Amino acid sequence: MVKQRPYRRAAARGPAALLPAASRPQIVRSRTYGELDTLLVAMPVSAGRESLAGLPEGARWQALHAREQPRAGAVRTVSLANSRQTLAVLGFLPDETSVFEQLQLAGRMLKATAERAPQTLGLAALGAPARAETSLEALLAAALSERFALPSYKSAARPTPPLRRIVLPLSPRLDTHHATISADGTNLARWLTALPPNMLDSRGYHSILTRLADRHGLALNWLDERALRRAGANAFLAVAAGNGHHQAGIAHLSYRPARRRAGAPDVALIGKGIVFDTGGVNLKPHRSMLEMHTDMAGSAVALATLIALAELGAPIAADAWLAISENHIGPHAYRPQEVVRAANGVTVQIVHSDAEGRMALADTLALAARTRPRLMLDFATLTGACVYALTERMSGVFTNRPALVEPLLSAGCASGERVWPFPCDADFDSDLDSKVADVLQCAVEGKGDHILAARFLSRFVPREIPWVHVDLSAATRAGGLGHINTEVTGFGVRFALQMLVRQQILQTLEKVR
Repeated sequence: MVKQRPYRRAAARGPAALLPAASRPQIVRSRTYGELDTLLVAMPVSAGRESLAGLPEGARWQALHAREQPRAGAVRTVSLANSRQTLAVLGFLPDETSVFEQLQLAGRMLKATAERAPQTLGLAALGAPARAETSLEALLAAALSERFALPSYKSAARPTPPLRRIVLPLSPRLDTHHATISADGTNLARWLTALPPNMLDSRGYHSILTRLADRHGLALNWLDERALRRAGANAFLAVAAGNGHHQAGIAHLSYRPARRRAGAPDVALIGKGIVFDTGGVNLKPHRSMLEMHTDMAGSAVALATLIALAELGAPIAADAWLAISENHIGPHAYRPQEVVRAANGVTVQIVHSDAEGRMALADTLALAARTRPRLMLDFATLTGACVYALTERMSGVFTNRPALVEPLLSAGCASGERVWPFPCDADFDSDLDSKVADVLQCAVEGKGDHILAARFLSRFVPREIPWVHVDLSAATRAGGLGHINTEVTGFGVRFALQMLVRQQILQTLEKVR
């Protein structure tokens, strides 16, 4: 009898192959633009064409402006008459505009440069200083995302020349360090979310985390299935039971700022990392399963946010807890009507094996809570109900502190990653009453499932710890979102950094605890 060899995936799987190339264009400031491959200018629709006079070949820019009556959202292009035939791209913003609208226009303007694939790119924004600054940041974010290459395995691929240099004006001032770190984080989240599931499986994810922790000076503790069994994390292990391996685990990564190496974290970032979701014994149909390699987007956002905090040197002690597993079907897969006991002692009656995200997060939240963080913030592509409620244009937020609703909305508006709050009141718990356990995993009917999922998760967060749950309905969107022109958006990193770093929400917590 011939002994069969175990199946081995043919694609490269080393941690280096699973991570994007660490490259970023040089960003410089200059009084003059010189000769560029492309120059982008964003301006208010009401600004007069005379404001364009100071640009290279100002008369041509003014003619571009006068081509027809300016309207908000319009993008116009023309080639300048210099030796490089610089592509001029002019975009018009509404007079009253949001950060999202500025990002959206910037994405359209960068999309207009795709055929040119510039190696040197100039950016400018006209208008009042504060508005010009946010418009310029939007253009920079769009430039750094547009030329970021997502995973591709085409055998005859023609690589696009890299963007080597971005030229910014001396005014308005712009925090380019924060902007580039934020863009790097968004791009990392996009990259990981886009990886094929035969590469970013549980084992591949573990390899990536080991490499990233070493690169960014993070502590990493991998809780494997044996450690989780000792911890009583049976909700997570129920999801992992259907896998044909024992590689699932919960990753605990830590960043501590200088002179602060001990003590409880300020924030715990928790992410759902289901690297492929079949639905389990309640098997998904074809269309619903097709994109389920992106079901780990929440873990990518939590990880990328932690790395961004470290790269910024933020004075915030932060942990990330990532629930990493597949949800497969097999002889040991968990089934409806089973009862499992989670790490905090709560017993759960299983209703549907495709509600696996809340099971994996339940134990992850419970374990993160043991470190007594000042804030718990979780990200998860958790429910289709949130997509039905909001579409993929924004994400849903839930919190156990009503006073945080306004800061959450503000962070969404200021970052351009818009969120909308949903109720999280205790009376919804009656829909999760179980006759045989402490709580139902989900309701039999699907109505309000995003709210019920949040109420379920709240059972694993101590009441004394402020908690925010982000249901990432905007993790993917056909045609892209805002300044991102790919289906995988990386939504959540800009939002989290705005909230934690720029709005310093941890100071707000002192008033609402």
